[in-house]
Amino acid sequence: MTFQFDNSYLRDLPGTYLRLDPSVAPAPRLLAFNRDLARDLGLQITEDEAAAWFSGAALPAGAEPAALAYAGHQFGGFSPQLGDGRAHLLGEFLGPDGQRWDLQLKGSGKTPFSRGGDGRAAVGPMLREYLISEAMAALGVPTTRCLAVVATGEDIWRDQGRLPGAVVARVAASHIRVGTFEFFAARGEDAKVKALLDYTIARHYPGVTGALPFFDAVVARQSKLVAQWMGLGFIHGVMNTDNMALSGETIDYGPCAFMDAYAPGTVFSSIDRQGRYAYANQPLILAWNLARLAEALLPFFDADAARAGDLANERLQAIAGIYRRDWLDVMRAKLGLEGQAAGDEALIDDLLPVLLGHDWTLTFRRGFDGFGDWRDRWLDRVGPDWEGRLATANPAVIPRNHQVEAALDAATAGDMAPFEALLAAVRDPFGPEAGREGFVLPPPMGLAPYVTYCGT
Repeated sequence: MTFQFDNSYLRDLPGTYLRLDPSVAPAPRLLAFNRDLARDLGLQITEDEAAAWFSGAALPAGAEPAALAYAGHQFGGFSPQLGDGRAHLLGEFLGPDGQRWDLQLKGSGKTPFSRGGDGRAAVGPMLREYLISEAMAALGVPTTRCLAVVATGEDIWRDQGRLPGAVVARVAASHIRVGTFEFFAARGEDAKVKALLDYTIARHYPGVTGALPFFDAVVARQSKLVAQWMGLGFIHGVMNTDNMALSGETIDYGPCAFMDAYAPGTVFSSIDRQGRYAYANQPLILAWNLARLAEALLPFFDADAARAGDLANERLQAIAGIYRRDWLDVMRAKLGLEGQAAGDEALIDDLLPVLLGHDWTLTFRRGFDGFGDWRDRWLDRVGPDWEGRLATANPAVIPRNHQVEAALDAATAGDMAPFEALLAAVRDPFGPEAGREGFVLPPPMGLAPYVTYCGT
C-alpha cells in the first residue's frame, strides 16, 4: 500500500497555505530509507519510488504540495510572516489504524516564504534530523520522524563552502505550531484563528471542548515533553514559537544536541549568543511560548476581555507547578525511585550541584559512584535491585556530539558506513554497554567546544 492521502488541512483551512510544487532534483539518490517506519505506517514503497517522491523529482498519487503559513517569535522578536521557506507539505495520509500523518519535504526548494534563502538543504543537516529524531523515538520522546533522506545531485553553497544537497521526508502528527495561531491572531483574523482552533482540537485533542480546556491540554502535553528533554540532557537549541508543535511532538532538529557533562548554561547553537535557549532555560521558554499561544487565543477564553485576561494569567501562573511535577516524575524514574516520598524533592534538588561537570547520561546509568553523602541518602531511598531500574530508565547510548559530527562529515564525503553504525546504536539506547564503548563513552578530553548550526 502506498499513501492514502486525505488532505484535510488544505481542504478545511483555506488561506493558511500557498499551493506550489517542490523543485525537481536533477539526480536523486537515496541515502537513507526508514524501512521500519514505513512498515509501521503500512507503506510499501520501493527504493526507486522513495528516491523520486522524496526528492521532488516526482509526486505520489494524491499529493497536493503546499507551503504552510505561520509567524513566530524568534529569539524573542516577533516575525509576523515566516512560513515554509524550504519545505513542502505533500499532504496527509492515513495509517493502518486511521491515524493521520503529515508528509513533508524539507530542502525541497524556494517558496514565497523563503525570505531570500535558496530553499535548499545540505546532506549533513538532513541526515542530522534523521539521526536525532530516530534517537528520540527510541528514547520514548514524542517526535516527528524521517522516512528518507535523498541526495539531490546538486551542490549548494553555505558558509562552509560547497556542499552536496539533500532533501528529507518528514512524517509528523501535524505541522500546526504556536506560530500558526500567531500568524492569524496578529492580523486580527479571528475567524481563521477559530477555524484553526476547531481543526486542531478535532485532530489532536478529540473530546476537548472550548479554548480553555484546549489550552490546558496543550500545557500538559508540552510540559511533559520538555521534562523528557531535560531528563535526557537534550537541548533543542531554537525554541522559537514556530518550533513548538501543537501535537506535542519535538519538531525541527536544527542546532540541537545532547549535553555530555552537566552544565546548566550549556548552549550549542551558533546563533544563540545570549544563551536564551540554554539547557536550564528550556522550562522558562516553555512557559514564555505558551504565553504567546494564550495571547492568540484570548478572544476565545471569554467574551469579556478582562475576564479572558484573568483566566489566561491563572493558567500561565500554574505552568511552573505543572512542569515541576512532570520534572520530578522524570527524575524519580531516572533515580530508580518507586512511588513518592517526602524527601524526594530535596534529594533531587541536592543532586544537581554535585552533578556539575559529571557526564549526565552515564552518571545516572551507573549509580552515582563517588557522590559521597548524597549517594548514601539515595541508597537509603532507592532500596534493593536498583541496578535494573536505572538501566531501564537511563540510556547507555545517546547521539554523542563527536560521534554525530564524525558520521555526518563522512556522509558528506560519500561514506555512509559511520552514519549507519551510529544510527543502529542510537536505535538501541537501553541495550548493554559492552561491545559498544565507542558509542557509549564521553568524548575524549581536549576537544573544542561543540557548536551546531541551523543548516539553512
